[in-house]
Amino acid sequence: MAKRPSVIVTRRIPKAGLSLLRETCDVWVNPEDRPLDRAELLQHAATADGVIGLLTDRIDSGFFDAAPLLRGYANYAVGFDNIDVAEATRRGVPVSNTPDVLTTATAELAWALVFAVARQIVVSDAVMRSGNWPGWGPLQFIGQQISGKTLGIFGPGRIGTAMALMARGFAMPVVTCGGRRPNETLERECGAKRLPFEEFLATADIISIHAPLTPETRHAFNAAALARLKPTAILVNTGRGPIIDEAALVVALREKRLAGAGLDVYEFEPKMAVGLAALPNVVVTPHIGSATSEARDGMAELAARNLLAMLAGDTPPTCLNPEVLPDRGSRQS
Repeated sequence: MAKRPSVIVTRRIPKAGLSLLRETCDVWVNPEDRPLDRAELLQHAATADGVIGLLTDRIDSGFFDAAPLLRGYANYAVGFDNIDVAEATRRGVPVSNTPDVLTTATAELAWALVFAVARQIVVSDAVMRSGNWPGWGPLQFIGQQISGKTLGIFGPGRIGTAMALMARGFAMPVVTCGGRRPNETLERECGAKRLPFEEFLATADIISIHAPLTPETRHAFNAAALARLKPTAILVNTGRGPIIDEAALVVALREKRLAGAGLDVYEFEPKMAVGLAALPNVVVTPHIGSATSEARDGMAELAARNLLAMLAGDTPPTCLNPEVLPDRGSRQS
């Protein structure tokens, strides 16, 4: 009888994925609700044929050195800036992510942040809970109307496209920035205009960040960029935290050089920049973009199917380096 592959899961994921793995693999799951530290990750990887990990796990040359039996790594996330994909490719190890299944959930969360900021939901909720609301008044909690405002999508990929398509119900003009090519779907469905970065900043009333983290996008929204925004602008980030220079954002919000911000990701996650939490014109959520049962179950199942395909020598559904698949025997040590 063939030996069952050994799989480690670095943090507990929904049963939809674990059940799939346990049908054919021996599975070890981190029993504690926390990321593995580096030493623990390398220790468990040493005997693993396959690993499902999170964005908090650094998958680099040191990891591959510690995992001589590894036949595949599946990221339980759509982002993969925690993986050295080039190094994985050099060693012939397939790696994967979980796109598509969390697109709608994250786009909806971006909209939730837009409305929470624009209509002062969090501030007014706090007053109501305090028991100190004196009753209705014509000058209380005045926010912004969203309908008809210009929506700017920074990084019009899957999630950015989904968010922009939702804007049709609010009759919002759409402008985009970034991406390797024009977004034909948004041009056709929304009449979207693709703009250079500086014009994009000056045009949009609401900017939603969905770009991947790259050397080009890191700190794209620095002090100079924030200074180009309209003073009535709202900035939302459900993409990657370091795309915004968070310290510069604190200054801009404190000086009211933009109306507000909604953040689900952070430059030094899980920490926030000093001063951010004290500002009334920012809404902060703890990286919940994919936190729906539908999305998280879909992520778990896709990660498991990716890893099972890798272990079987088949093509994973969402492989990041498919060039390693045809010749598995070329793996380097």
